[in-house]
Amino acid sequence: MNKKDPLRFSTDVVLYPMLFLFLIWGVFWLEVRFDLSFSRWGVYPQTLKGLRGVVFSPFIHGGLTHIFNNSIPLFVLSAALFYFYRRISWKVLLIGFLATGILTWLIARPAYHIGASGIVYMLAAFLFFKGIASKRFQLIALSLVIVFLYGSMVWYLFPVDPKISWEGHLSGFVVGIALALVFKGNYPVENKKYEWEKETYNPEDDVFLQHFDEDGNFIENRLELLKEEEEKENENEVKQKRIRITYIFKDKKDESSS
Repeated sequence: MNKKDPLRFSTDVVLYPMLFLFLIWGVFWLEVRFDLSFSRWGVYPQTLKGLRGVVFSPFIHGGLTHIFNNSIPLFVLSAALFYFYRRISWKVLLIGFLATGILTWLIARPAYHIGASGIVYMLAAFLFFKGIASKRFQLIALSLVIVFLYGSMVWYLFPVDPKISWEGHLSGFVVGIALALVFKGNYPVENKKYEWEKETYNPEDDVFLQHFDEDGNFIENRLELLKEEEEKENENEVKQKRIRITYIFKDKKDESSS
């Protein structure tokens, strides 16, 4: 069995996501401040030179709207990764980072693909499918929150806008699913078993079921009646366990006559 990590908050949960945001915003500031363009350092599919974008493209964005749209989900999802999957967080992030870029390089159309949206899709897919497969209510709840917040992202897995790298989105999504399958187990919480699910469960000892009679009718004062019956049984047991000592006195005359 894998060693479990308790769900506890630490500075790492927000420190590393903030560091990532600092880097991408720092690169964007350099472009704006010095009138530069790093787009040519993005992923350009199926060329040797374009492979450098596997490392650099997530830090490069095409404009303020682009970087802003990626920043909030990137922070939320990476913080969730570091909180709920502490032991495998760096493996998921680094492998997902590289695998998303490489898959984009393999399948994308000839153009420069930039931005951290592929990482966002990878994290969303990993957290969602990992939570659903876990059958643990905390992680399933996380999956439902992700669907509620970012469910609309699924539309951008398809070529709905020629200006958007749907190939990068699809690559991240596929990599996230693959990582959820590869990292089986590694859940931060145990799958809680209720008393009625255990093999040692005895319905007769269940306090809740004792409120009902044999026909399934609810008895409001059932516990009080059971307590009274238990007290009576205890009293009877005490009476039965009492030792009775009987003394017999004989007269001396009776002893001499014998």
